[in-house]
Amino acid sequence: MMKKQAAPGMVRRGAVPAHEQVFQALRLQILYGDLAPGQSVTIQGLTETLGAGMTPVREAIRRLIAAGALTSQGNRRVSVPVLTESDISQLLFARKSIETELARRAARRVEAARVRTLEGIDTALDAAIAKGDVVGYLTENHRFHSTIYEQAGAPILTEIAERLWLRFGPSLRVVCGRMGTQSLADRHKDMLAAMARGDAELAALAMERDVEQGMDQMQAVLFGPAAQERFD
Repeated sequence: MMKKQAAPGMVRRGAVPAHEQVFQALRLQILYGDLAPGQSVTIQGLTETLGAGMTPVREAIRRLIAAGALTSQGNRRVSVPVLTESDISQLLFARKSIETELARRAARRVEAARVRTLEGIDTALDAAIAKGDVVGYLTENHRFHSTIYEQAGAPILTEIAERLWLRFGPSLRVVCGRMGTQSLADRHKDMLAAMARGDAELAALAMERDVEQGMDQMQAVLFGPAAQERFD
């Protein structure tokens, strides 16, 4: 007899504690923009979509509010923050500072097998871009960066970087929706070449340019002339 499959985003029973499963499930909804910036949801609604109890959902919300990924709206409602121009400027500074150092450290420690893993992820990313697969693009793009962070062997910096992704991830989904995936260029090939050679400074430079390019696109889509025309 086949086991019933849990729906995407719902908590699965297993060895991982329920509160951690709920946290990770809600974290992914935010990271990949399933909850849009400014979208208000109720705690009760989240318990239903996550297939979880009220207590673990409240704990997950508490942790995500502390991380800046959610804001409390009162009346048992929460929402994903809407980025301001100042937010994007600060995120750019923080990402360049943290992620370039992670790339630098990763390049110093990387092995051939990990480079091949990154190449495989980048191939999947290119396929998602070609198909216009927004969810695939968001998933593989974050996976590429996270794999580099893991290779860096710097857990404190990695934790900071992942928190930053929770801040801008939902808006990246908005950018994909307005621009389409084929307009989203990156510097991953440059990073891969630098990693393969073990060139730490070139890897850091490629990461810096990748971050700048992505955040500049976000700035242009959300606050550029074309964005202003939509509100005139």
